[in-house]
Amino acid sequence: MKWTVLVDNRTNDPALQTEHGLSIFLETERYRILLDTGASDMFIRNAERLGIDLSTVDYAFISHGHSDHAGGLTHFITINKKAKIIVSPDALSGKFFSKRRYFHSITTAWPDIPSERLLPIEQSGWVADNLYVIAHIPQVHPMPKGNQHLFAQNTEGAYIPDDFRHELALYTDGLLFTGCAHSGLENILAATPFPVNEVVGGFHLLDDHESKDELRELAYRLTDSYPQTHFHTSHCTGDTVFATLKNVMGERLQAFSCGTTINCLYTK
Repeated sequence: MKWTVLVDNRTNDPALQTEHGLSIFLETERYRILLDTGASDMFIRNAERLGIDLSTVDYAFISHGHSDHAGGLTHFITINKKAKIIVSPDALSGKFFSKRRYFHSITTAWPDIPSERLLPIEQSGWVADNLYVIAHIPQVHPMPKGNQHLFAQNTEGAYIPDDFRHELALYTDGLLFTGCAHSGLENILAATPFPVNEVVGGFHLLDDHESKDELRELAYRLTDSYPQTHFHTSHCTGDTVFATLKNVMGERLQAFSCGTTINCLYTK
């Protein structure tokens, strides 16, 4: 299994463009999977530079309804005519907003997805061999404090705190993709009913939100509760946050950026 970052906020490769968004190309023994699509068509342009043919993708997984993860889907379905689209109906129907820095919409402009290509996910379960989707993640452990900036609009038009019922996570062959982990990294791990070798995605731990003590405690809990798990993050994980976690987790925590390619050598 191998995964390559197509779009992220950061890059170490000047040939690859960045944006506030996330998209990862995952190859397993059975499938080619697009994990989120970033905010625009940038993931397609970066994939071309990396020699990746997105027309061969079998599944496109959309982790939640925010435009920095699903905004590129409109462009994807114009170049790929076969992939099934895995998404929550709550993401498709929701209207989402952020008040960070200023109040603005982060609702995705969804394309018309042919019904035969749409896999709407309303509960956790298998969508194909070795592809398990986690939905309606129980919020038992602490939620990221950065969620305080995020809202949804209800049927009466009022702005209410986003409860992230539209968020999904994907598990396959020991790898867990968290999207932004708005539901909380620990909650997503707890809701995954299989051993996790590798966690990949944003953790929605923004700088200047959780205290250093809270972050260190989280790092120790992850290390103690998941001793066989390695963590890869970027996008919505702050630089200062990463450094604090890294001081505790060491080599078990790694950063990714545009163009990062990881070959997973572990077995289930």
